Amino acid sequence: MVSHPSPAFSVAAEPDPATAPLIAADVTRGVCRMLLRHDCVAMAEVPLGDGRRADLMALNVRGEIVIVEVKVSRADLIGDGKWTDYLAHCDRYFWAVPAGFDLAPLERPDFLPERAGLIVADRYDAAIVREARTVPLASATRRKCTLAFARRAARRVITLTDPDAEVPGRG
Repeated sequence: MVSHPSPAFSVAAEPDPATAPLIAADVTRGVCRMLLRHDCVAMAEVPLGDGRRADLMALNVRGEIVIVEVKVSRADLIGDGKWTDYLAHCDRYFWAVPAGFDLAPLERPDFLPERAGLIVADRYDAAIVREARTVPLASATRRKCTLAFARRAARRVITLTDPDAEVPGRG
């Protein structure tokens, strides 16, 4: 006997990745790809000296430090009161949002549009919509941030190649 589902019953299909809402990991992936094309190497979830954590930190070929803060919801963007703390750790700062995101709040003076750049991304790529102004870090700060970035990247590579290694400051 064959059983047929009732009209009230539906089998949930897998969501179509092409139409599913983007999550932060999707935007991060697209931004990393775009940065790499510009010879800028990025690392996600980077702790900063003041206890904050940057969504993305990158180094370009000139040694400039770029921080990208990823936002996929308006509420998260509006509620983020800590983002200006990141400016002390980078030469350039960008917001990254998914395509279709309401960009109007990012034009408000409290989001420093004259300082902060804007990237629109999907899970495959990204585009810089507004360039970030370069505000050079002090030499000592740049050295400290660059050294911390390099050491963190090396620790992450070690843990990928040898998950059982005892690595101080893992992350």
